[in-house]
Amino acid sequence: MAWFIPAIITAIATASQDAWVKKWFSHLNPVEMFVLPLLFGLPLMILTLAFVPVPPLDNIFYASFAASLPLNALPLILYMKAIRGSPLSLTLPYLAFTPVFMIPTGHLFLGELPGPLGIIGIATVCAGGYVLNIDTKRWSLLDPFKAVFRETGSWIMLIVAFLFSFSSVVGKLAIMHSSVMFFQMSFFITLAILLTVLFGLAGKLSIRQMAASPKEGVVAGMLLYLHIFFHGFAISMTKAAYMISIKRMSILVGVIYGGWFFHEENIVMRFAGSLMMVAGAGIILIAGE
Repeated sequence: MAWFIPAIITAIATASQDAWVKKWFSHLNPVEMFVLPLLFGLPLMILTLAFVPVPPLDNIFYASFAASLPLNALPLILYMKAIRGSPLSLTLPYLAFTPVFMIPTGHLFLGELPGPLGIIGIATVCAGGYVLNIDTKRWSLLDPFKAVFRETGSWIMLIVAFLFSFSSVVGKLAIMHSSVMFFQMSFFITLAILLTVLFGLAGKLSIRQMAASPKEGVVAGMLLYLHIFFHGFAISMTKAAYMISIKRMSILVGVIYGGWFFHEENIVMRFAGSLMMVAGAGIILIAGE
């Protein structure tokens, strides 16, 4: 039960960061959109890490840490590409499929396998993702699936969901062989520095453009920090598939933001699908107790 609250906070922070970055930084390229919150959140992460004891580390930690770098960098850059060019309410819903992909990956890497009630909850969340994509003007049974081919951001986000099914479980493995805060902070500090250097040398980053809106950048950094902080605690306390299912409640918040800030269409149907996801989250909560 204790894991549910930080998982919900993670969902809200994630959706808020998505909407904030899309609103203020869509003029940047996807790499810059991803790196910018990392750089603005870097001082908070370094300060936090300074107060975290270094736990005993083994080879599994180092291997998981190294594997987590590309497994997070690639999907998060694709993530920014998806929300930059497509509506939030047509991209974020496909993240609902991450828990489905995580059933085999969680079992493979962590030995975790959701029980029958947990699988029902995950399936309900995914069904909500289907309803979110129903267009009442041209609805057909297969239309929500076809939408993934019509909208570039949709199929990119489906790839992201698949990649996240690996990065989430590998990240939890690293946490299990270190500590929550040590891994979360040291990992994202390393990721921020590594990507800044690599993409800076490749000419893919413009620090001048990224620093042009410092107040908005600070907010983006703080939202990312909250996301990182609460994600670590939540996923360390329950099965990875359960936690990620609740984290995907960010879709509900993202759909609301899509209608509120970006005036996206068909919000009523997409909100109805989101409510199904709330019901699925409730089932997962019961299963995770």
